[in-house]
Amino acid sequence: MKTLLMISLVLTVAFPVLALSPPGRQAQPAAAQTPTVAKPVPKADDDCGCEVKTPSDVLATVNGVKISPKEVDESIKKQIDDLEKQVIDARKHELDLEINTRLLEAEAKKRGISSSALLDQEVVTKVKRATDEEATTFYQQNKQQIQQDYKDVKESIINYLTNQRQQVEADKLANSLRSSYAVKVLVDAVTPPAKPEDRARVFATVNGESITSGKIEDDLRPFIFNVQMEVYKVRKSALDLRINDALLEQEAQNRKMTTRALLDAEVGGKVKKVTEADARDFYDKNKDKIQGDYAQLKDKIINYLGQLEEQKAEGAFADQLRKGAKLQVYLKEPEAPVLSIATDDRPARGKVDAPVTIIEFTDYQCPSCGALHPVVEQLAGEYGDKLRLVIRDFPLDRHENAFKAAEAAEAAREQGKYWEYIDILFLNQNALGVDKLKEYATKIGLDRAKFDAGLDSGKFAEQVKRDLNDGNRLGIDSTPTVFINGRKFTGEKTHDNLKATIDSILKDSEKKAG
Repeated sequence: MKTLLMISLVLTVAFPVLALSPPGRQAQPAAAQTPTVAKPVPKADDDCGCEVKTPSDVLATVNGVKISPKEVDESIKKQIDDLEKQVIDARKHELDLEINTRLLEAEAKKRGISSSALLDQEVVTKVKRATDEEATTFYQQNKQQIQQDYKDVKESIINYLTNQRQQVEADKLANSLRSSYAVKVLVDAVTPPAKPEDRARVFATVNGESITSGKIEDDLRPFIFNVQMEVYKVRKSALDLRINDALLEQEAQNRKMTTRALLDAEVGGKVKKVTEADARDFYDKNKDKIQGDYAQLKDKIINYLGQLEEQKAEGAFADQLRKGAKLQVYLKEPEAPVLSIATDDRPARGKVDAPVTIIEFTDYQCPSCGALHPVVEQLAGEYGDKLRLVIRDFPLDRHENAFKAAEAAEAAREQGKYWEYIDILFLNQNALGVDKLKEYATKIGLDRAKFDAGLDSGKFAEQVKRDLNDGNRLGIDSTPTVFINGRKFTGEKTHDNLKATIDSILKDSEKKAG
């Protein structure tokens, strides 16, 4: 389930606390938060340094006919340029973030408190939370771009508006700290390393400590991979369309007719006719996102739905042609980097030295997480000592009860009944208010006085924040997010898909051992 996806993409805003940064990084004051193979050649200043090696002469062959990268990329150049620019901008943001993080740590140490406590003192407590009225006004002003029901994004909007105010205070804090400590920025542009030794290049110093190119690149690895995946998806979609066009052209040539005549013959009679009832149903389901009344828009809606039906029929015919074609696709999905993810003092089952470790970032109010929970539990049972399962919290802003539910799970873990407790949470995702969280503690026989005291005092909030911060650094923007042996799992999270990946890792492990 995406968190704030539509708002963040369309309005180009980020929602993590104190964010003015690339998606996936938990920002500190005035910092930018956000997120491989780099070519071993000198880089221009505007190079993203996020290239993935693809065939230089051919992306696919259709019955022996080559489709070149140029044929595909011409139609998507702006989309790819925009995505790569995100990486270019992210490096500057990341350097600012690293500087401000070190300043915050230095000031916190000076005051004898934690960085989190310093932020609370100087930023969070100085800002009033946005009101429902302000959220409603924002929604009405941006309704056309958001394209979601208000009730589904209200909490996200409130958090966004509150965070914008916090950002102002964070900027003030960052500026004051920069004037109090020794900060030197040594470069005009934060560029990717052209060769391995360039990773040692110093971009800035804070109190004499260096911030290197390698540090920036390592911190941005999750973000760069996310961009690579988006580029891959855009390019694959364009390639699929080009393959379909090639198949249609070839089939038309074989039948000695035009592609239009071929489509008319094979598709024309199979396109579902759109009725006024269909148009009315579409309007009623989407009227909150549509400007204008039904009578004004009826013809446009019918035309739009007709185009969708035509595309659907054409796609079915293209799939039929693919089955009989000699098709080779050379475009490969980028490989996820292996990331270092902390598992200490986290809920875990299985041996620490198991050959496979699954780390799941979860949200107890997220339906997709609820669906995945029995799957990972089943896998843990099937593989025994060969698999270790670690759960980390990532409560989404849009789920108002998710953070407190994560605290409650930690309170149950303190009494040794974490797994029993989260089973109940996932079975009761629509009833996660504080009273219910306490009721569930009684059901599994927890010491209620101890549980209630821990939950009411916020004793476990820092542990949840720790997981959120790590998740942001890893570029997580949705739940559930799964890592297997440090590598982000990008496929559909079904039992069979996860099992296939686990089996492949175990097979490779056995080969190396042998």
